[in-house]
Amino acid sequence: MNPEDLNDRLLHRDGLMLILDKPAGIPVHRGPKGGASLEDGFDVLRFGLPRAPALAHRLDRDTSGCLVLGRHRKALEKLGLLFKQGKIGKAYWAVVEGGPVEPEGLIDLPLARRDETRGWWMKVDPQGMPSQTRWTLLGRADGRSWLALAPLTGRTHQLRVHCAALGWPILGDPIYGTGRGGPTPLHLHARSISVPMSSAKPPVAAVAPVPPHMEEALAACGWVRSGEAANVRLDIGT
Repeated sequence: MNPEDLNDRLLHRDGLMLILDKPAGIPVHRGPKGGASLEDGFDVLRFGLPRAPALAHRLDRDTSGCLVLGRHRKALEKLGLLFKQGKIGKAYWAVVEGGPVEPEGLIDLPLARRDETRGWWMKVDPQGMPSQTRWTLLGRADGRSWLALAPLTGRTHQLRVHCAALGWPILGDPIYGTGRGGPTPLHLHARSISVPMSSAKPPVAAVAPVPPHMEEALAACGWVRSGEAANVRLDIGT
């Protein structure tokens, strides 16, 4: 994407951090094989500071939504600690194939790498790292369900593996679902984030708008497009 377009995707900006609405289909950083990445354009987000902001965490290539950047070293250290301690609130929206019967629940399944040749591909493994995801059913239609997912831990591909393990893979997932080689993109969106940067102030909160590729499936499950713009917080500061 054009680096200048990043300005239009800002959800929050202050002296410590930025929150971007990451588009689906582009990696956040350059992989071992090279190629374009989101951080290639971060220089346009300096806003007067001597260095470009840097990633405080990651989102998968095909996941859209709230992405936090630290604007300098001390901010990145603070953000890194908050993510490590699980103090940053994250909520994802997903459309899954099938879906749960209950209205809400907790997935508590440890995860480990599938094998060394699969890179970041993961699997449920009793000997793996503890991994927990809370979920809430928001709607359903035509054999699909709209879920809100809150990862309590931050394992690689956690939400995708957890949903698939319970029999409801995320729509369009090419690794853990039925989306390989198909035209349907991954229907996973980092909907909102809450960052408690200061004990003296309320957490910084942002909501990312629903990406175009998810609108049809979400609308079928009961999401209402009207009023969507009012949910997105844009708080431009320093």
